[in-house]
Order: sequence, then C-alpha cells, then structure tokens
Amino acid sequence: MAGSFAAAMLGADGLHAASAEPLPASAGPRNGALLIIGGGELEAEIQEAAIRLGRGPDGGPARWVVIPTAQEDEALSGTKPPDFTGRDGAVATVLHTRDRGEADSADFVAPLEAATAVWFVGGRQWRLVDAYADTRTERALRAVLDRGGLIAGTSAGATIQGSYLVRGAREGNEIMMSPGHERGFGYITNVAIDQHVIARGRERDLAQVVAAHPRLLGIGIDEATAVVVQQDRMSVIGRSVVLITDGADHAGQPYYTLTAGTQFDLASRTTVPA
Repeated sequence: MAGSFAAAMLGADGLHAASAEPLPASAGPRNGALLIIGGGELEAEIQEAAIRLGRGPDGGPARWVVIPTAQEDEALSGTKPPDFTGRDGAVATVLHTRDRGEADSADFVAPLEAATAVWFVGGRQWRLVDAYADTRTERALRAVLDRGGLIAGTSAGATIQGSYLVRGAREGNEIMMSPGHERGFGYITNVAIDQHVIARGRERDLAQVVAAHPRLLGIGIDEATAVVVQQDRMSVIGRSVVLITDGADHAGQPYYTLTAGTQFDLASRTTVPA
C-alpha cells in the first residue's frame, strides 16, 4: 500500500528520502521493545519476557491490547487474550476491525492510546496490512513504542514487525514477494522477518528476497523461539534457533544460525561477544 508515513521515511534503497544519507544497515526502535516470536508454543522464557517488557516504563501493571485481525473470520469469535496478559494485575483488551474507516477513527484507537503493550495474534499478515496500514491505528501502534511500550507478536504477528513484508500474498503463504503487500509496519528498518522456518522447511526462503532487495537483512525465527529487540540490540530466547540471511554464502548455505543467548547488533549486522 502506498503513501504510508513509514514508507515516506525510507526510499526503496533504504536511504532517507529527504537527505539521501545512508542509514545504519538495520535499526530497531529508538524507544520501547519488540518481542518477535516464530510461532508454535510460547516457552516460559518468552512469556516472562512479555510480562517484564509489557509493564512499560513506569513498571506498573501492563495494559495489553490484543489484535487478532490476522486470523480468519471464523476464528475471531473464539479469540481470548493469552494467559500471561492477565498476570501480575495486568489487563487486556481485544481490538479488531476489518473496516479501514473504523481503524482510522479516534474511538477505535482509544485502547491503544492507554496501552503499555500490544500482542499480534498469528494468522495471515496481509489482513493486518489491509485493515490498519496508513490509518490512525498504525500511527497509534507506533506511539506505543515511542512512549516506551512493547510490541509483541507471533507468526504473522512477527512478520508484520519488519519493514519488508514476506508471505503477504492473499493467494497463499508460499509466495514470498507480493506487489501491493510488501510493506510491513517497519519497527525494524531494512529487515524481512520470516517464521516457522525450520518447522516448515523454510530455511532458505529468505534468500530470494535478499537477492531481490540487497539492503534487506533476513531474520528467520523458528517455532518456540523469539528475539527481543531494544534499539539496535537483538537477543535470542527460546528453545530453537534464528537464521540470518545476509546475501553471503555460509558454508554452502545462504544463512547462518543464532542460538539462544546470542546477542546481535542490527546496525553492524554482527554478533556481539558475550
């Protein structure tokens, strides 16, 4: 979708449109935190990270907004906030629409304006784009980060957090690049995020995206695994791995592997010594 405030910040080559000065290779949010989960089971460590980061900068009980919009219509009636969103005095509100006019209204975004944390439910990421891109809702989501809150999501809720949207085609999730559905919400710049990468045999799929868009970094997250991103530092948690696709050959593979506990610098695109 064209004309977004996020797309206006970056040209297609990853440069500031106004200044044409190179950006860092990739960059996380200046404020707040991201919790990006590759699908599957929510490991205890991942839930604890959500609880800790979801409290926001004041450290009080979290105020969660749960967005199930990526799901099929038939699944929406059964949507319940994850159990961890009710722990330690936290409260959760479910927020959903497919009406872009409603998504652009002040009444609809009111829960987001009070939120310390957001949870994107899995499904198909194109539904999030169709409902919320270039609306007041997208701006309110960004504002949660700007005031020090948390954006978290699993599966489709992971991919939407990147700047380039993979598997965005309505026709099927095996299509990696789909004109009209290539822009994510951009909480990390110059990044494409994939999920379920080992569980569904997707280890090499980001290579075609990075080949077509060389400034992108591919981050593939397996199930029961997540990354926590604060500013330009990315930390791996969970029981499986994260695959980094950077356009280089790595012993015959287009990716290399990060395991739990690894720290990664997005600006330099290198691991950080322990």
